[in-house]
Amino acid sequence: MIVSWQLVVLLRIALSAALVGAAGAADYHERLVMQPLAGPAPALLASFNFRSRESQSAINQHHYRLFPRSLGQILQHAHTHELHLRFTLGRWDAEHWGQRPWDGAKEGGTGVELWAWVEASSAREAEAGWVTLTNALSGLFCASLNFIDRSRTIRPRMAFRPTGDHANGTLAGLHLLHGTLPREPVCTENLTPFLKLLPCKGQAGISTLLDGHKLFDASWQSMSIDVRPVGGGGVANSDEDERMLEIDQTVDLVLDIERAKRPRDNPIPRPVAPQDLVCDPTKPYASDEACYPLDSTATEPAWTLAEVFGRGMRGVCALGSDDDDDHHEDDPRAADGPAATTTGSASTSTSTSTSSVCIRVPPERLVSVPADTREEQGVDGDANLRCFQPSATSDLFDMVLPRQPVATPLPLAPPALFAERSLTGHGQERGGVRTILRNPSRSDAITFVYLETLPWFMRTYLHTLTATVVSPSPSSSPHPPVIQHLHYRPGSDRHRPTHLELTMQIPAQFTVVLGYAFEKAILRYTEYPPDANRGFDIPAAIVRVLPNAKGGGGGGGQYLRTTTLLLSLPTPDFSMPYNVIILTSTVMALAFGSIFNLLVRRFVAADEVPPAALPPLLRARVLRPLLRGARGVRKVAERAWAGAGAGAGRGAGARRTREEGLKEE
Repeated sequence: MIVSWQLVVLLRIALSAALVGAAGAADYHERLVMQPLAGPAPALLASFNFRSRESQSAINQHHYRLFPRSLGQILQHAHTHELHLRFTLGRWDAEHWGQRPWDGAKEGGTGVELWAWVEASSAREAEAGWVTLTNALSGLFCASLNFIDRSRTIRPRMAFRPTGDHANGTLAGLHLLHGTLPREPVCTENLTPFLKLLPCKGQAGISTLLDGHKLFDASWQSMSIDVRPVGGGGVANSDEDERMLEIDQTVDLVLDIERAKRPRDNPIPRPVAPQDLVCDPTKPYASDEACYPLDSTATEPAWTLAEVFGRGMRGVCALGSDDDDDHHEDDPRAADGPAATTTGSASTSTSTSTSSVCIRVPPERLVSVPADTREEQGVDGDANLRCFQPSATSDLFDMVLPRQPVATPLPLAPPALFAERSLTGHGQERGGVRTILRNPSRSDAITFVYLETLPWFMRTYLHTLTATVVSPSPSSSPHPPVIQHLHYRPGSDRHRPTHLELTMQIPAQFTVVLGYAFEKAILRYTEYPPDANRGFDIPAAIVRVLPNAKGGGGGGGQYLRTTTLLLSLPTPDFSMPYNVIILTSTVMALAFGSIFNLLVRRFVAADEVPPAALPPLLRARVLRPLLRGARGVRKVAERAWAGAGAGAGRGAGARRTREEGLKEE
């Protein structure tokens, strides 16, 4: 017994040491980067990034310290090695806001977008794991992800590449599946589970700034969740203890500063006060009563964190290590983009803390923070980027920027490609899709992958696919073919969507108009949504600028999504079936009720029923009161008739007497 007791103690000590070592390998980092944006109205881009890492050995032992257990168990049960989930609302204005944050890698199309690499030995087994994954995520994030079935799922060939460090042996057995729900509304029901996955659960750190009223009132917002393995260097026989599972949660939003500053209890917009107007005194009508407002783009508006986000930052989520990874990994506007990330252990770059608030403004812009805040300027070699580390003892952190004219605005990084998509044609039988792709570069051609997922009720005609090249000048030199590779898989009614994937190359300053025709299918009346006359949402097209092209971002390239389309299908008049059903039901009820009464019931007078045929109780309580009442009514009627006859006789005698008297006179 003594030996067994000592053995149990040694095993417990070894297990505790292993768990402590695994927990020590985990780290957590959160960062907020803000940048004012140009445009018709002053806007602010805010990018929240939360990154947690847990060793694979600790997860295999069901020890979750920073990685969310609820999501980890779902991934293990569905055999998912890499996951990417997007919740997006609004439209990114590339003309005024420039390049997308994170090179577009952390945004999706309008609604919900999901793609994952599932380990399976066959395509059917991968589909079973995909169904398990979507059903589980639907319950976890309070979204309709369970509606991503076979009719909404494709297998992209060129548009997506794994971002994690997968072992060479497992990469061959991974299946990529992609699905979208463009009609899905994104609201606070999705934000709350998103915050619950964080180590501090939205109770401390920069996550306390995420208010649903402000987030979903933004001009554009995107929530993303990326889970991938890191470490090991992709070696098939790498040590499992060196591999880590990373979850990267990001919230990007563009706020209208003036709109966000309105109080919640009184959000009615009001004109600018007269004392705040900046007038042009050179106008001939300039006076105290007439003012021509000057352009306010050269003047930065005043705002604070508490005004823009509705609250200040409460506390610090001090769960990570002091040695943080590269800053550019959490910088949405970094030149290398999100693909230039480190794997394995933390790098040697100096970091302020695991929780920091950064802002990218010109050097002369005034920024006021609490006195106990640590400041670092010129982060990542960017002279316009300043990072602030809130004090761990501070209960509330706020940042104040006064109204100030700026002589040197921030440079705007143009996007690598402009894309617009719209519907063409008229009528309820056929239609078309037209996409305009423009290369803004003056010297370099651009190569990209264009992916479209079309629902099965859009029966596409591939032979109508055209690519019209519009040159900047008539004397332009000849160019190679625009479409270099094409992958097309036609849809099947109610079973599979249409999958169209192209590899295209556009010369500098050229524009390509891509178009094709389709036929509208007629749905069953049960397949129409409640608001059928609104139309059907078509998923956004996905464009991936390949990294070998100049300006294509890091190793994963740049991504951009077009806007979703609203397709009108032949819709029946649902009020007519309702009227027919109501009228038919009424006629059938009247006819059936009448015929049933005539066939089943027998109408007999009460006095015709023999007394012996009735039960004594019924005869005593029902029949006798009825007969007694009938006799009483008969007696009253006889008395009334008798009284009426006597009165009539007396009246006649009086008339005869009067007539005889008149004759005598």
